[in-house]
Amino acid sequence: MFTPYQVHVPQADLDDLAARLTATRWPDELPDSGRDYGFPLGELKALVDHWRTAYDWRAHEAELNSYPQFTTEIDGANIHFFHVRSANPEALPLILTHGWPGSIVEFLDVLAPLSETFHLVVPSIPGFGFSGPTRERGWDVHRVAAAWAELMRRLGYHRYGAHGGDWGSAISRILGDRAPAQVVGVHLNYLPTPPPADGDERFGPDDRARIAQIREYLTHQPGARVVNASTPQTVAYALTDSPVGQLAWIAERFAEWGDPGTPVSVDRKLTDVMLYWLTRTAGSAARLHRETGGGPLPCPVPIGVAVFAADITRPVRTLAEQTYDIRHWSEFDRGGHFAALEVPDLLATDIREFFEKLG
Repeated sequence: MFTPYQVHVPQADLDDLAARLTATRWPDELPDSGRDYGFPLGELKALVDHWRTAYDWRAHEAELNSYPQFTTEIDGANIHFFHVRSANPEALPLILTHGWPGSIVEFLDVLAPLSETFHLVVPSIPGFGFSGPTRERGWDVHRVAAAWAELMRRLGYHRYGAHGGDWGSAISRILGDRAPAQVVGVHLNYLPTPPPADGDERFGPDDRARIAQIREYLTHQPGARVVNASTPQTVAYALTDSPVGQLAWIAERFAEWGDPGTPVSVDRKLTDVMLYWLTRTAGSAARLHRETGGGPLPCPVPIGVAVFAADITRPVRTLAEQTYDIRHWSEFDRGGHFAALEVPDLLATDIREFFEKLG
């Protein structure tokens, strides 16, 4: 039912990557344009130079292979996952779900501290990374959550927690709704709260600022998300053919959605990019935006929320409490959208504290 998995990238693929990086055709750039027109040329050239001359994929491949990995087929899709058991046989299982443009790389820096307390299951969303491309329509967040429920059942876990940010936030909440008898709680480091329809007057200054930020974000969606949600196949040609294009597409998200005070290391960014490049999953990962519609995401189980200061948007607690059973709420003055990579110590501690409260 489960097939052991190890990452072994053919040397020919790495040689092809090196040749493409060396032969990059660079675009022009307006003088002193900064980020007004997109990711700056100088910054990208520096990243590419590091990728070409200093980045060691084999070292990061070995790190990935230091954790037990498996694949299984669920609902017609290949599912790749880490399964890191705690030394404590009575530990609570915890399923960690990444987002876009993330991958299982997001969680590499929290696996060791969290495995002291939890049995960890860390799957690659179908269409992402080593799960490989999806092969049919309909793989939205609801279908992913159903696959996670089946994965945990197959692993013999009948009582477990869930954590996620970005897409992982939506998938984890849906999992709690689909399997409330099994999911003891859901911890999130990203929770969108739609702005109130009746105005902002009843809120304090900080919450009004958050609501204004949410409205601005909803009005001016990031271009990458708009493209992913409309024509993911079109952008897939460029991202699958050009490693520099793939790097720029992802590096811009790290730059815009992260906290400059807690930057993600260059090698972590490149390893994340490598998972898209080597598996040719830029297009299939983007399809999750196209397949997933809007609407409320009910979740009847207890929820814990970690709010990081530089996230895309920050939730308003009173609005969240209108929908969810909020049992834990933490505010941090550093960290952004990629909390597990930016501030792994803060995130791991907060996850533990939430589930300890649930007993």
